[in-house]
Amino acid sequence: MAYNLKKKLSKPERLVGGHRMCAGCGAPVAVRGVTRALKEDDKAVIGCATGCLEVSTFMYPYTAWKDSFIHNAFENAGATMSGVEAAYKAMKRKGKINEEYKFITFGGDGGTADIGFQSLSGAMERNHDMVYVCYDNGAYMNTGIQRSSATPQFADTTTTPSGTESAGKPQPRKDLAAIIANHNIPYVAQTTFIKNFRDLHQKAEKAIYKDGAAFMNVLAPCPRGWRYPAEDLMEMCNLAVETCFWPLFEVEEGKWTLNYKPKKKLPIEEFLKPQGRFKHLFNEENKHLIKIIQEDIDKRWENLLYMCGE
Repeated sequence: MAYNLKKKLSKPERLVGGHRMCAGCGAPVAVRGVTRALKEDDKAVIGCATGCLEVSTFMYPYTAWKDSFIHNAFENAGATMSGVEAAYKAMKRKGKINEEYKFITFGGDGGTADIGFQSLSGAMERNHDMVYVCYDNGAYMNTGIQRSSATPQFADTTTTPSGTESAGKPQPRKDLAAIIANHNIPYVAQTTFIKNFRDLHQKAEKAIYKDGAAFMNVLAPCPRGWRYPAEDLMEMCNLAVETCFWPLFEVEEGKWTLNYKPKKKLPIEEFLKPQGRFKHLFNEENKHLIKIIQEDIDKRWENLLYMCGE
């Protein structure tokens, strides 16, 4: 079926205006892109780990969500939604529920790759019929921009500050999508916001309507933590993809597929330059660190090409 952006954007919004997310934040864009994949007659239960998205869209007794919404602790978003999905199946078997429901959980990289990883891993391993969406902004943005395991190497954060004694976070970031793919679940996808949102929308539809567990890793830039102008959100995503910092791929029933291959792979400097968190890398004494980042990007890219049979 041909992709029609206008038709996608005309669907009713399930995350409405009035929330308190920052201008230029990628998280609400990720939510709107994913929930647009729901059929209009389908109901959904939305879960959310503690984080920017939760505190800015659901402030009791007010909510920006049109669907049923569950806020749980930082560490148990996966467990909460897997329990709801199991209860739904039990009630449906008993004839107590006839409506069709879908189950989607959102969490930042801190609540997904770090604190919530154990409950996420358990939910995926048990193959609950749910979608977990990580909106990856590369740090604990809600509590003051502390480093997470998804923070890129040498990024400046409040817990890995750059200066005379440190060049930022010393460790490379965790490859969460690959880790979840090794759980052998039906569907894993990595995506972000480029061009006409086709990649995000199509992957969200696959994830929601795939039987069993699905996981989406969505790059969702943060203007405060990354320190870029709010209006440059889409440009940040585009540079992440064109430099292969954030490749677009999916793993469906164990088959790896590369969804986009840049015609000319840009050097990683193009992604780093617009971001204040990497400003220190362009000082003369730190320029050798950019080479280390590039080598890591190149290695990961070659491994991905191999996995995808390219």
